[in-house]
Amino acid sequence: MRATAVATGKVQGVGYRQFVSACAHHLGLHGTVQNMPDGSVQIIAEGSLAALEEFIRLVWAHGEPEIRVDGLQITPGEATGEFKGFWVKW
Repeated sequence: MRATAVATGKVQGVGYRQFVSACAHHLGLHGTVQNMPDGSVQIIAEGSLAALEEFIRLVWAHGEPEIRVDGLQITPGEATGEFKGFWVKW
């Protein structure tokens, strides 16, 4: 399975990409996370449905003092297998 998500809120300049990457590594997901020009953060993650569901719950970043996710637009899809590991795009 694949989930493409766009996070909005206070998600740039606060360590959100590193937070997302740590969550993905913990769950064994593959994909990327990157800042977008409009101030949002795009996340692409591939893995099992159960791992993706937990990942989506985690990337809301509840309890993280600097991060504030106001919205998370998620588009499900089929995994492509194009990613090996999970990395932060700079």
